[in-house]
Amino acid sequence: MRDRISKALKGHNAEYVEIRLEESQGTQIRYRGRELEETGRTSDLGGNVRALAGGGWGFVSFNGLDELPDRVAQAVSHARLVGGERISLTQVEPHQETVAPEIGKDPRGISIGEKKRVLDEYIDIIWSTPGIQTSTLGYGDRYRKVTFANSEGSYIEQEKVDVTVGISAMARDGGDVQQAGLSVGSMGDFSVTQTLHDDVREVATRAGELLKAPQVKGGEYTVVLDPILAGVFIHEAFGHLSEADHVYESDRLTEIMVLGRRFGGPHLNVVDGGAIPGLRGSYKYDDEGTPATRTTLIREGELVGRLHSRETAAKMGETPSGNARAISYRFPPIVRMTNTLIEPGSGTLQDLIADVKEGVYARNWYGGMTSMEMFTFSAREAYMIRDGKVAELLRPVMLSGNLFTTLENLDAIAGDLDMNQGGGCGNGGQSPLPVSNGSPHIRIQKCLVGGT
Repeated sequence: MRDRISKALKGHNAEYVEIRLEESQGTQIRYRGRELEETGRTSDLGGNVRALAGGGWGFVSFNGLDELPDRVAQAVSHARLVGGERISLTQVEPHQETVAPEIGKDPRGISIGEKKRVLDEYIDIIWSTPGIQTSTLGYGDRYRKVTFANSEGSYIEQEKVDVTVGISAMARDGGDVQQAGLSVGSMGDFSVTQTLHDDVREVATRAGELLKAPQVKGGEYTVVLDPILAGVFIHEAFGHLSEADHVYESDRLTEIMVLGRRFGGPHLNVVDGGAIPGLRGSYKYDDEGTPATRTTLIREGELVGRLHSRETAAKMGETPSGNARAISYRFPPIVRMTNTLIEPGSGTLQDLIADVKEGVYARNWYGGMTSMEMFTFSAREAYMIRDGKVAELLRPVMLSGNLFTTLENLDAIAGDLDMNQGGGCGNGGQSPLPVSNGSPHIRIQKCLVGGT
């Protein structure tokens, strides 16, 4: 195969050509309520060619691996039809390497029957809890082998295994419905799905408890976010603004996201990196063959970096960060986050709430949206903080505001960093891309909380 790929890359009138071939297998199991809704295995084989010629990109995807030279010729032809201003790519040293997957308990060696048996235990726990009206449970694992080669001499083979579980339980009292849930994931370790019994029991119980919980009175509060919600906040509200293609395509973001601008206090440090080991967003090379890095985005409150592909790095005169990613061979790579986090400070949750007379402790993640620097997030659970202690359970709350004002008001960061690996990121029609995000507990002053 390597000889066929190398031969196909030669003899075309283009500035740059790359070939990406992909083989994948996966398992899906889904429940709705008590009923098994879907179970099965999938497999896929395909590839794509991306070519830069005549000022444009050409992209061709395919399912068969025959006639690679013809596929390259198609991509080059399409690129010339697109045309436009000359596109440059920042130089990256060619690499030739085979990267083995990081695997714990390999899900590929476990039968669907055994996977279903584990999930059945969780279904039994949920439905033994009084007041449960319905539930959803989804399990997935995916093995992916990607072979990447380009006209500059790179030839890289990478393998990766991904595992996720999402569980949600809903309780009803008349027309009042409340929901609780959890999501977990790992890079190639099925064992993370086998020890969730206490977590599932807590989820089912909390769904019922929320029916009796009061709503917070809307207004500005001192708010403390747990590592999951704080991680989602920094990913959604800030991370997407750090993707360089968004920056140079938007006049508004070009004005806002100026390197050297101060966004927070000296205690605030934000990073993103595929080179952070052992996380779902980790890899050695991105889908352009660029080595993964650990990119500092905010250092001591100051914007110092952003996320790049080779093209965006060239356009902005910066260094490629290894953040060009594609969800499958059907898509070209675009600038995407990997593992995004707020770096730890010091102290504990108790230190953050000790001097809070009245505030809100918000945990976990339910949903939300962003529009430029404005955000709205819903927490799955919340508690009042009274006189330095976590007090009564509240119904889920909504947090909203301006990202940059919120970062300025982020006045304390604990030392208890934790990473959420249960989610996926959507952008440019490609979803869900494996990522992780995290943070220690953080405290924000004057945060707008929606309630009654």
